[in-house]
Amino acid sequence: MTPLQATYAALGAAITSEVTATSLLPLTKEFSRPVPTIAMLLLYALSFYLMTIVVRTIPVGVVYAIWSGAGIVLVALVNHFVLRQALDLPAVLGMALIVAGVVVINLFSKTVPH
Repeated sequence: MTPLQATYAALGAAITSEVTATSLLPLTKEFSRPVPTIAMLLLYALSFYLMTIVVRTIPVGVVYAIWSGAGIVLVALVNHFVLRQALDLPAVLGMALIVAGVVVINLFSKTVPH
């Protein structure tokens, strides 16, 4: 694995950790349930630690755009399929625009290492 591939793997792990932590939020019942609360906090800490690794290689603005864009879409999908929360057409279209923005950044920005 090249250093750049390792950076993107760390970014993927950071996104996965953050999405999992965010998806655990309802299970914490306002932090009254210790196990989901501790799991959520540990996953958020892990995601931010991994982000510190990623920003050594990729500018923080680009990293945050990718992280937040992917996180928005993945949290919505997890909640749609796991918690049966409905997504209406404007929500889906908005998320498609977010994905398009992340793709544009990754394909055309000169600040993103390739």
